This record gives sequence, C-alpha cells and structure tokens, in this order.
Amino acid sequence: MIEIPITEMKNIRIAQVENEKAATGCSVFICENGMSAGLDVRGGGPASRDSQLLNPLMAADVIHGIVLSGGSAFGLDVAGGVMKYMEEAGYGFDVGVTKVPLIVQSDLFDLTVGDVFVRPDVNMGYEAAKKAFEEPNYRDGNYGVGCGASVGKILGMEYCMKTGIGSFCTQIGELKVGAVVALNALGDVFDWKTGERIAGLLSEDKKSLRSTYEYMKESICPVDNKFVGNTTLAVVMTNAEFGKSSLCKIAGMAHDGYARSINPVHTSADGDSIYAVSLGNIKADQDLVGSIAAEVVSEAIIRAVYAAESKYGLVTARDIIG
Repeated sequence: MIEIPITEMKNIRIAQVENEKAATGCSVFICENGMSAGLDVRGGGPASRDSQLLNPLMAADVIHGIVLSGGSAFGLDVAGGVMKYMEEAGYGFDVGVTKVPLIVQSDLFDLTVGDVFVRPDVNMGYEAAKKAFEEPNYRDGNYGVGCGASVGKILGMEYCMKTGIGSFCTQIGELKVGAVVALNALGDVFDWKTGERIAGLLSEDKKSLRSTYEYMKESICPVDNKFVGNTTLAVVMTNAEFGKSSLCKIAGMAHDGYARSINPVHTSADGDSIYAVSLGNIKADQDLVGSIAAEVVSEAIIRAVYAAESKYGLVTARDIIG
C-alpha cells in the first residue's frame, strides 16, 4: 500500500468553510452526478439530517452530497444551503418541475468552544458548495467542521484538548480507500500502532495526559452532564464499486478504526457516525475494503490530532508531547 493525498480521490468535491472567531464550520463532500453511500451510527447522541436515505430499504440509490458540520442540531440548516446552490446549478434528482439534490448531514457539538450563538447556517452551506465547485480547498487542521473540535471532555472544557479534522488515503494497485475524520470525542485518543495516548484528558497541571477511563472508574456514579461537546464524524471514500448495503457494512467495519483509537468511544454522549461512499467502478472485495477503511480512519484520527493548532485557550498534542 502507498499513501496518496485524499484530494487524489476522483469524482468527489471537498470544500470547507469556517468562522474562526466563533470556532465552528462545515465540510462538504459533493458528487453532483450521484454516489452510492452507506452510514453506520454507533454513538447514542447523533444530530443528523436525512440519514434514513442511506437505509438499504429506502428507494434512493444515490445521494449528491454529505455535510459534516459544527453547531450540534442548530447546524443542520447547512444542508439547505448546499441544496440551494446545487438546485441553481441544475444538479439533483429530477422530479419534473425541478431537481432535488439529496444531501445528508451529521453534526458535532462545538457550542462550548467559541460563540455558542453563532452556528453554521444556510449561507455557510451555500458558500461551501460554491467553493466545492469553484475552488475545492480541503486541508487537515482547524478547518471546516474541525474548527471547534476537541477531545477529552469528561471534566468539561477546562481539561480538554484541541483537535481538528484529518485525512488519510491509501492505494493498492488500482484500488483507493481514504477517510476524512472530524475528531471531537468525549474520550482519549491513541496511536493505534503503538498504543501511546496522544490526546485527551489533561492532568491537573495541564502538562501531561491522564486516562478518561480510569477517571470514570473512580466513581461508578453517573456524571452530571457528559454532553459538553462530543461526536466524531467520518467519511470513508473508495473508488471500488459497491451498493448501499455493502457500503453500510464497510461503514460499520470502519468503526473498528474508532475503537482502536478512541477510548471510551460510542458512548451515550457521542453521536459517532461514519459514512462510506463509492466513487468508481473498480472491483474489490468488500471485506478487504472494510478492513482498509478501519485502518485509514485510525490514521486520519492521528492526523486530526497533530494537524490541530492551539486555539480558544485549548492546547494540542504538539504542546503536550511534541
């Protein structure tokens, strides 16, 4: 396997818009001619829009875009802006009187990082869609949906760390599999290859890391409010040809990447979700692609940790462990 930039994945447009001052933003993934997609949600607190379109029992064979956004449920208006731009451009499902772009969306909770009353909206979605067509601008770090991302929040924002959005893509022969991850977990983050804790709950002096899981075991009583800013989101992309059912399975296997790299994960306070999309016609084994998907998700998580920059009073892994 060789590593390639995520931007070498064909037939998908990726763009990001953020409000740096308010610490929120969105990332859009657009395939104007339609892409097969699946979804697997493991967290207990998702904020999503039109996710049932990706149920294999639903009629739609393809969708035209995926939105990952901040703002929690308040940010779900972003998809409306993407739809507006694409309708104006003439893309979508033809219903006779117009074309309806099928856009799905998942949001993370970043309201406690910047300005709680500024959220991604229709205008930001429209701007992001326009960028996707005119000047795709994906990059890792504090961008798009990763603008207000953070991890290690079992004790609230005082002891958490700044993370962001990260990507990793690999190629075997003609087969390409990649992932973009917006890392915003309740738990701690580990390098899946070494087991080293690289981000998460800060120590009392904020100069090192401690274990969220061990802290939770100190008291079996419920934590008052774990909903202080969680949910890790990902889009897995491949140029292999799969339908919705297979892509839902691949998305489920990709969650192994979360489980290897985040602990605790898939909690009731997270909305952990993974989309998987097919962008080509390469023939490949479903289980191989699912296994690679888990690996690229774990690698993208590492990138999301180390690409982040200190902001909003939050330190990063580069500040703590170099």
